[in-house]
Amino acid sequence: MKKATCVALVAVLSVGTLAGCSTGKTDQQQATPTATTAAKKAATKFSISYPTTTNTGYHTRVDINNDKWVKKLEELTNTDLTLRVTEVNKMGILFASSDIPDVVGSLGTATDKAMSGSVEAGMFLPLDDLLKQNAPNLMKTVPKEAWDAVSYNGKIYGIPNWLENPSRRATFIRTDLLEKAGLQPPKTIDEFLNVLRKFKAIGVKYPYGARENLKYADTVLGAFDVLPYKEQFEVVNGQVVPKFFDVENMTKALNVIKTMFDEGLMAKEFATTTSTDWLKNIRSGDVGIWSSNLVSLNDFRTNIPNAVKDAKIDVITSPKGPDGKGGYLMYQPVIGAHYINKNVKPDTAADIVKYFDWMTSEEAFKFFTFGIEGDTYTVVDGKVKYKEPTNKEEQEEQDHRGTLHSSHESTVNRLKMQTDPNGPYILNAFDNILAKEGLSGIGFSPNLEADAKYPDAASPGSDAAPKIIMDHMIKMIYGKELISDWPKVIEEYKTKGGNEIIKEATDRYNNKKGVLFLGKKQ
Repeated sequence: MKKATCVALVAVLSVGTLAGCSTGKTDQQQATPTATTAAKKAATKFSISYPTTTNTGYHTRVDINNDKWVKKLEELTNTDLTLRVTEVNKMGILFASSDIPDVVGSLGTATDKAMSGSVEAGMFLPLDDLLKQNAPNLMKTVPKEAWDAVSYNGKIYGIPNWLENPSRRATFIRTDLLEKAGLQPPKTIDEFLNVLRKFKAIGVKYPYGARENLKYADTVLGAFDVLPYKEQFEVVNGQVVPKFFDVENMTKALNVIKTMFDEGLMAKEFATTTSTDWLKNIRSGDVGIWSSNLVSLNDFRTNIPNAVKDAKIDVITSPKGPDGKGGYLMYQPVIGAHYINKNVKPDTAADIVKYFDWMTSEEAFKFFTFGIEGDTYTVVDGKVKYKEPTNKEEQEEQDHRGTLHSSHESTVNRLKMQTDPNGPYILNAFDNILAKEGLSGIGFSPNLEADAKYPDAASPGSDAAPKIIMDHMIKMIYGKELISDWPKVIEEYKTKGGNEIIKEATDRYNNKKGVLFLGKKQ
């Protein structure tokens, strides 16, 4: 695995907030002039929105524009920010309003559904010249794949948070429960089921942590390599088709999940379990095995022992299916980006780009990672002593500060790992577990035009299934439809837009037009 030198909490972490990251310093970062060392001038005033997937968290408990982290950020960057946090599912409302911020943050690529066609409609500035003139460090650091993902018609529109390592989700387990059950970590799906059954026998309320739309609850789908997601297409007989076209393995996966449902190994109400309730169940100690971003380990090791004394939480190799595959989706080269409103004046736009370029400086990394000296950290004998979060509220505050780090490599915060008690464990899991698992796939940027024409047949996000597909999956798990009828589901998908999606995907792939290869190139 290529080592990352930067930080990462994902955008939408399983904890439900957009978490940011920071990194260690490099030679180029040491050379980066910072806003505090530059000649003082009037603060650059602009409004900026940050995306989130939840309506809870630190930003909902404070006056965000008078929060100390925003005030310190303004001081460091010589800016006057008006900040807001926007739920991704409400981005369309934002774009339809007359109150669009100067800078708009979103998750994913420039043409994702959340962007509501705003880039294509010309609502944002092309940034190529601005970046070349004002962001030398970003231009040196951001890989081509990431620039491509935030481009449209050959022009760059977004300033990204990007990834070098696309495998970031992991399988978590309550090791104390495993020890109580007298078992070893499961390596196969059969062993996985056996562990869940033992967990139920010893009184675990939810042996497996399932939730609505099987989001962050797709361990079994990954083991059979049938993730029904946006960048999980593959080439079969000369056509680029979704992986759920694999009838044999999709049928096997659904049968396993239905077994889990029927035997009470997951919540009976999983189809209506929200991300907030799912996380609450995990933190309260009611879940035995679940999936989440690896960097959520600190959250779990902080909160679960508060609810269950002597609870132990570890990351294990994801259980493998019959073909030896396992793990979760590979991420896009970007997890999010910010876009500059076309109505922003040229001088302000140049300063905004410099603001994002500052994100590569040592000063920025230190602030977003550790906070304010004398408050959240001290320096003793040249070493940072960081005040780690000790509860849910402090963890969410740390995550919020990281969210403000708008542009950087986002795989893992190796700077933070230097002071984190769990740092060596997390790095080992990244380098020796996640690097060896995960499902590669094909995606497209810009999005396929057929996606907008047939929204029910299109994946609404990188880790979401088309509505047609998910609806049938849920019905089959609940026993309302026969799993053996999966070929009929595929035919329905084809007639409701799938054929056009496949045709366009195949044409784009053959013509090498905006193709994204996640993981190993096919």
